[in-house]
Amino acid sequence: MDQDQDDTVDQYNDEYNDGNRAFLQAFLARGTMTFEEGKKILAGIISAQKDKYTDPNRVTQEEFASYISTASVAISPFDLEIRSMMDQVRKQRVYALVNTTSDPIMQLATLHSADEIAFVKRVIDAMFEKYNTPRLEAMCLDEMQANKLRLPPRPEEVEEGEGNDEAPQIQQPLKGLKSSEVETVMRSMVEEGWFESSPNGFYYLSPRALLELRSWLIESYNDPDAEPSEWQRVKFCEACKDILTMGQRCADRDCLVRLHDSCASVYFRNRQPPACPKCRREWTGRHFVGERAITETETYQRGRRRSGKSGRKSNVADEVMEEEGEDVEEDED
Repeated sequence: MDQDQDDTVDQYNDEYNDGNRAFLQAFLARGTMTFEEGKKILAGIISAQKDKYTDPNRVTQEEFASYISTASVAISPFDLEIRSMMDQVRKQRVYALVNTTSDPIMQLATLHSADEIAFVKRVIDAMFEKYNTPRLEAMCLDEMQANKLRLPPRPEEVEEGEGNDEAPQIQQPLKGLKSSEVETVMRSMVEEGWFESSPNGFYYLSPRALLELRSWLIESYNDPDAEPSEWQRVKFCEACKDILTMGQRCADRDCLVRLHDSCASVYFRNRQPPACPKCRREWTGRHFVGERAITETETYQRGRRRSGKSGRKSNVADEVMEEEGEDVEEDED
């Protein structure tokens, strides 16, 4: 251990106390935390330590950051760390516990069956593959679209190695889920903090999932040999460089610039008129990534008016995907 590491450990030993333990226990129980949530927790801890009421509003960002830093050092020997990113919807920074070594998908095995885990993997695949194209980058789906994924693909014969005279083996298929079980699993993914759901009924990856699955998502869905100018399934904000699954995109379909809503507000605050930082095309703020790539289309609005609020929303979403796909084919012709 070098001198810098010795100094870090010594500082950690001096700082870590019962208050830090209580804060870490609260963090472990939640899995994620915002500054607003942390203020209330720290106010309770400080009140107990001083035997005097502490107003949560008096807890500073610096104090919160100090407790986060100390907690991160405490959990590092267990291959855990605390990472953060801006919540793409609520526009506040979210801190999450991240396992730095184990397979993120297999972490679900402690709470879910093999069929449920396989279903969740199919849902994430659909988010980043079927519902994520150069023309329409939705990266979300609704319950009826998820229900279509309840059964695994048909098993295929898998040959052993070349030159093997044994009969081909059939992979044992998973049973899949019942329709009623799909709703239960999707709800549990929200309750456990992996998915979030919108008022329109769409499911998408939560900040915790994006932080925990970051490396896995990039390895699974992006082409490591792609040129910088090539479109990729996992996108990053041009400003903050975090993963982006909802926000805004350049009006030029071939331009790869994407911005979170909060980042766009800051970036264009003193840059008028707004223009794409790369291609310089006018930035209208009306070309979207995420759920709004579906819900802001005329096809979706027309379908909702036709079916009413109680209509089959997934059929409308699928209509949007099909129509956008037709547009791409026409453009290529």
